[in-house]
Amino acid sequence: MLNFAIVGCGHIAEKHAQSISSTEGACLYAVCDTNRIQMQQFNEDYCAEMYTNIDIMLRDSSVDVVNICTPTGSHAMLAIKAANAGKHVIVEKPIALTLSDADAIIEACKRNGVKLAVVHPNRFRPAVLALKKALDEGLFGKLSHVNATVRWNRDQAYYNQALWRGTKAMDGGVLMNQAIHNLDLLQWLIGPLQEVQAFTTTRLRNIEAEDVAVAVVQFQEGVLGVIEAATTVYPKNYEESISIFGETGSAVIGGSTGNWIKHWTFKGVTQEESEQLIKDIQQNPFGIPGHQHIVADMIEAVRDNRTPVVSGEDGKKALQFVLEIYGAAEQRPKPLLEERMMINQ
Repeated sequence: MLNFAIVGCGHIAEKHAQSISSTEGACLYAVCDTNRIQMQQFNEDYCAEMYTNIDIMLRDSSVDVVNICTPTGSHAMLAIKAANAGKHVIVEKPIALTLSDADAIIEACKRNGVKLAVVHPNRFRPAVLALKKALDEGLFGKLSHVNATVRWNRDQAYYNQALWRGTKAMDGGVLMNQAIHNLDLLQWLIGPLQEVQAFTTTRLRNIEAEDVAVAVVQFQEGVLGVIEAATTVYPKNYEESISIFGETGSAVIGGSTGNWIKHWTFKGVTQEESEQLIKDIQQNPFGIPGHQHIVADMIEAVRDNRTPVVSGEDGKKALQFVLEIYGAAEQRPKPLLEERMMINQ
């Protein structure tokens, strides 16, 4: 039995608590937050010990694993503290907001001999696992191009819930906070990036970071990709999708949360086989929650002394993908109209 402690009792913490309580060999032992009112429900529902000071909590020898569920800008400080206290670490996505902070987390966990996992739960969706299997079996043949789309709604009220939301120092925009899951999938499914061209902007929300982003990318194997991400879609989430097209196959995983197979055609795979897979996914599109997979895998990683399946390095790759898009958007040439005006002057 491993005792888990959740740091940060906001919205996402409930998913962690449910996943811990639903996993054999896991116990939600403690929660930590500066706001006692936010902790109270976890105490009532899970009998979790309550701490308002993380340093005191980390001195509790009963705590084995610390789940970091705070705003992203605080991940590095808290994860490093947990690692230095000899606790295994599960950190919510993104692992951090800078590569230097990500490296510091990874190094601290290595130095202290503790496990580090990053929460990218979309990898465990049944449709995504089917897509990964098709790629591994070579059903697509030589890949042509891919597409990742996030057309969601996060209205101004969402950002107004807390001062840190939508800030560059603590949160980031649609790429860092929402679409990073899809960028993680592209890295996992297709491979490393080679080149990026991008635009990011803040169109509708009163926030510091971007609410719309588009990018064209090339992966190291020559595969081209198009990325579109927005939190400005009215009036609610419309689409989250991953599309892959190859020489001998094509597939689209979509729906409002990317849990359903929308298109599935491969050379050598009969229509009946494809339809049966689609039907099987439709019967249970969500499967075991991804957060629960992460918790269960941490238990196995500790038991077997191996690296978690979504490692710190995996989290860093997803973060680097976001930062590459940000960098490309910042470095793009001046708009043609602005350039012509400068020449005329």
